[in-house]
Amino acid sequence: MASEAEKTFQRFAVFGDSSSSGTEMNNKNFSKLCKDCGIMDGKMVTSTDVDIVFSKVKAKNARTITFAQFQEAMKELGQKRFKGKNPDEALENIYKLMEAKDPATTSATKATTVGGVDRLTDTSKYTGSHKERFDESGKGKGLAGREDVTDNSGYVSGYKGAGTYEKK
Repeated sequence: MASEAEKTFQRFAVFGDSSSSGTEMNNKNFSKLCKDCGIMDGKMVTSTDVDIVFSKVKAKNARTITFAQFQEAMKELGQKRFKGKNPDEALENIYKLMEAKDPATTSATKATTVGGVDRLTDTSKYTGSHKERFDESGKGKGLAGREDVTDNSGYVSGYKGAGTYEKK
């Protein structure tokens, strides 16, 4: 059972840290593991409990924990999460929660479309100089929409007979 827990430990240890070897885990990834695996339930085990246990098991000046320290932390969290059970049984239940879990990336960042966002980003409702920056389909015109393009024809703007003058 511990080997499966070690695999999960390694997957979370390298998550978001390309330089990590997977042998040590920082507090952020430890908290993520506890949250994603359901060890942190918000009632019996809170994020504060997880942080306190992490600080308790790590070395004084270290920022990471090894797998051995991680197992120690899981024993403590197991007793908190499964009150009334003996420590070994609680640890088994913690390892069952961790089985084959991967760091979740779903719903990490979502684009919000609440309230007036749709209304504010609808280019068909733009007026004035802002309207000039988009074509009918709502696609931006780029530089042509932002800059005044100078007319070098030699005629005054608004002159109706432009291009009709013939030299004799």
